[in-house]
Amino acid sequence: MKIAIITGTTRPGRKSLAVAEWVKSIADERTDATYEIVDIAEYDLPLFDEPMPTAYGQYANDHTKRFNAKIGEFDGYVMVTGEYNHSTPAALTNAITFPYNEWVNKAVGFVGYGSLGGSRSIENLRLMAAELQMADVRTAAYLSLFDDFEEFTTLAPRDNQKESVNGMLDQLVAWAGAMKTLREGANA
Repeated sequence: MKIAIITGTTRPGRKSLAVAEWVKSIADERTDATYEIVDIAEYDLPLFDEPMPTAYGQYANDHTKRFNAKIGEFDGYVMVTGEYNHSTPAALTNAITFPYNEWVNKAVGFVGYGSLGGSRSIENLRLMAAELQMADVRTAAYLSLFDDFEEFTTLAPRDNQKESVNGMLDQLVAWAGAMKTLREGANA
């Protein structure tokens, strides 16, 4: 089982990479899956520029083919998201738009951060996940800028946050396994 931990921002000074690395350090203590960070900043995706709807799988651009091939490797995903203007960062929304079939019948969990733990961004991502035919797990980790970051900038999660991440990963791995069985059954 392979799980991607996807960064949700690309801007200079972003927190999502540090949060993703922290999540991976927790995941690496587990033996139930292989975990890998997928940093959307490394893909330099423009604003969505495919001429055909992505559900057709007819990708015209090399950046789309490269990113979608990477996303397609995984059985499940952890999306690390900040909250920008009460919603999901534009870079993450844009990245989610490039693949379609690569997301279908896979599981997703969330780690948010912000003044309210990224909760509004996570709720928005749950709506997107439903449209992409993904199974989102109920448990998420919500990191507060007030309590889980020093001076609002340096990640310093409270001890209970590791428990939240492990709870989310427990559900994610279980659902990813179930969805993998579903995908294999559909391809039989």
